[in-house]
Amino acid sequence: QVQLVESGGGLVQAGGSLRLSCAASGRTFSSYHMGWFRQAPGKKREFVAASKWSGGNTYYADSVKGRFTISRDNAKNTVYLQMNSLKPEDTAVYYCAAGSTLGIPTMAATYAYWGQGTQVTVSS
Repeated sequence: QVQLVESGGGLVQAGGSLRLSCAASGRTFSSYHMGWFRQAPGKKREFVAASKWSGGNTYYADSVKGRFTISRDNAKNTVYLQMNSLKPEDTAVYYCAAGSTLGIPTMAATYAYWGQGTQVTVSS
């Protein structure tokens, strides 16, 4: 069982930065793949970034590659999403998720545990 709580969302101007945090409670945090997804108004949930349990392999959506960085601190049971050069199209509710190491990191179906989401709004 894993509980996830996101924080760090808010309102930022285009070109600015935010760092999202996802604090996890539960045992063996390091044994899960961790991912970030987002859902914009009127759109489906989409993959943003993921990190395998070892932290050695990361994955990014093309739309955020080069701007966003996922990282994790297994000792602190926390995963981060550093977002730089933000654009208005990045506006969405961002969700962190924990999933089985047997799954595909970029697919939502891999993830059994989800946070409540945090709103990120990027203004022009």
